[in-house]
Amino acid sequence: MKIRAFSAVACALWLTHCSHAPTQLEAQAPSASQGTESGATPSATVQAPVRLRYPAARKDSVVDNYHGTEVADPYRWLENPDSPESRQWIEAENQLTFGYLEKIPVRARLKQRMTELWDYEKYSVPWREGSRYFFHRNNGLQNQSVLYTADSLEAEPRVLLDPNTLSADGTVALAGLDITQDGNLMAYGVASAGSDWKEIRVRDVRTGKDLPDVVKWVKFSNPSWTKDGKGFFYSRYDEPKAGEALSGTNYYQKLYFHKLGTAQSEDTLVYERKDQKEWGIGGFVTDDGRYLVIDITRGTERKNLVFYKDLKDPKAKVVEFLRDWEAEYEYIDNDGSLFWFKTDLDAPRGRVVAIDLRKPERKSWKEVIPQGTETLSSVNLINGQFIVGVMKDAHSQVRLYSRDGKLAGELPLPGLGTVYGLGGKREDTETFYAYSSYTTPTTIYRYDLKKGQSEVFKAPTVKFDPSQFETTQVFYTSKDGTRVPMFLSHKKGLKLDGTNPTLLYGYGGFNAPMTPGFNVANLVWMEQGGVYAVANLRGGGEYGREWHEAGMKLKKQNVFDDFIAAAEWLISHKYTTPQRLAINGRSNGGLLVGAAVTQRPDLFGVALPGVGVMDMLRFHKFTIGWAWTSDYGSAENPEEFKALHAYSPLHNLKPARYPAMLVHTADHDDRVVPGHSFKFTAAAQAAQTGEAPVLIRIETKAGHGAGKPTSKIIEEYTDLWAFSLAQMGLGGEQPVAGDQTR
Repeated sequence: MKIRAFSAVACALWLTHCSHAPTQLEAQAPSASQGTESGATPSATVQAPVRLRYPAARKDSVVDNYHGTEVADPYRWLENPDSPESRQWIEAENQLTFGYLEKIPVRARLKQRMTELWDYEKYSVPWREGSRYFFHRNNGLQNQSVLYTADSLEAEPRVLLDPNTLSADGTVALAGLDITQDGNLMAYGVASAGSDWKEIRVRDVRTGKDLPDVVKWVKFSNPSWTKDGKGFFYSRYDEPKAGEALSGTNYYQKLYFHKLGTAQSEDTLVYERKDQKEWGIGGFVTDDGRYLVIDITRGTERKNLVFYKDLKDPKAKVVEFLRDWEAEYEYIDNDGSLFWFKTDLDAPRGRVVAIDLRKPERKSWKEVIPQGTETLSSVNLINGQFIVGVMKDAHSQVRLYSRDGKLAGELPLPGLGTVYGLGGKREDTETFYAYSSYTTPTTIYRYDLKKGQSEVFKAPTVKFDPSQFETTQVFYTSKDGTRVPMFLSHKKGLKLDGTNPTLLYGYGGFNAPMTPGFNVANLVWMEQGGVYAVANLRGGGEYGREWHEAGMKLKKQNVFDDFIAAAEWLISHKYTTPQRLAINGRSNGGLLVGAAVTQRPDLFGVALPGVGVMDMLRFHKFTIGWAWTSDYGSAENPEEFKALHAYSPLHNLKPARYPAMLVHTADHDDRVVPGHSFKFTAAAQAAQTGEAPVLIRIETKAGHGAGKPTSKIIEEYTDLWAFSLAQMGLGGEQPVAGDQTR
């Protein structure tokens, strides 16, 4: 399995399958057994909401001048989560929120059901190094999935690394790994409390014991071993100043080589650019061991440079190979000096090209697989043929091509779902992949490339009947006439009478496609009679570069228009009403929810913005936030400032009747710092003129989402769903948090 070095372009904001859903294994829980929890029942005695008395939040007279426009920032002090005043506010807000949530009658039942359904065996896609197979397994409710190894597919696996033993509360997680070609050594990262910072350690696969090697201050990088197993490449930042590890900006990433058995202080600096503080620099070794491929990224825009170093020659210098910021280049494989890349150069939906290092001129490039009508999402070279994943209207298809680019067949899939995996090396004759959909728990398949046949390798023991649920895809028209797809999942036989509790999810940014995937929490929502809707908004990657760019920078309003149009479609087609429509999103999706609420507070009954980017004028001043300017623009640019100020959730709150809000964030989020959610909540509480509650749920010892323990995931979803159902009149009596009138 080729594991490319993580770079800022890959993970500086959105978490693959994490910013909008649990991690790979956590998203595989089975659904409900028949006959239980038939759905939420409206309470016969729903009380009128009581206006809450919110914790005091001091207003400062801070004012910034942006290109002649003065902008107040009265809650600037909340950007420091560790000040005594902020800690007091955080504790008071959590006391209010959890006091409110604990009084929702449906909450205990939802948690019991969520826990019951999550408790089943889950597997990751396996891969092979040397003579050993490796995979992750979770026996059901383990906080972190366990890494196993086995000498064959039939052999009894043994535990290689159990992250649950690294902390009492499950908040230390495995964060990326690479295994030597002979399968004997593993370099692995560990991250604490959800932070993006990680330590890299080394374990002997044969003994299960760690070696003395420790590498620190790594972020957005995976280790990559040399072919001889004598060391690995990794990328790091300088050690942050005291007190700034979770909030200080991250600039000047550097690529190093760590020689096994030596101290980190002796590591070799392979590549840095003192003149380019925003460059993300990541490196990985090709399968033949000959080259170090260096990915150069700039922000989160899907454009990169590709350099390389010949590892056969100790004196070889880094060669600047593809050095124009014009397109995305994703390395696939190489045969000596002949390299294959997936690129969107002159092909916004993607194509495959072959480039010989000895003839790098554009005129010598050869197109192997041309752009098609669907979006190219993944390409691997296995058994001498290309295995190509494409997206057709945001769901997966898999095709096979010969090395000269001729279509050789298609891998049949069960329905509208998502496939991931399909990794391996060129000489392999097998590969593994996972398939899931909104109503199909993740199933692992083994594909025999010689026979051209798939077989189930690991299937979850389901406790529900998937035939009782269905997913359909509809297309609706946005404000400017753009046709936008949306997935709708719910119980079969749903009545279109406008009374269904509906949860609308969206993201719309950073070229990240929202494709179907199984999540126990969403199934629990559907069990309550709910509709789960996912809109494939512009700004995402569903239709390639053009779709992404239609939701970037000065065109970001298109994303919000698409989301609002999705809500209007659900209402006009009698799936729901505004009072029973909840909107949910995380990270960039939290921004989406915040913008939608401030622009159309009348359209929604509940808003659930999670770890959101809420201050669009100052986001670039913290941790990796500067990297997002490639998608958002920057307030330092006069024209972009106007666009950002026009939709920034924090700056567009004004006295109004807002829907019920449950903002959620985490105290160790060092990607979207919690100050975004803190400031937005304080301002929204002050602006609320209606009776609907505006609350914030602040998780402790957690970050942006990656590595979050199962127990915390279950608790968070339970609270979000209970809050939503209560506001819709479907969760029992409206809670009253003590004497909290104002």
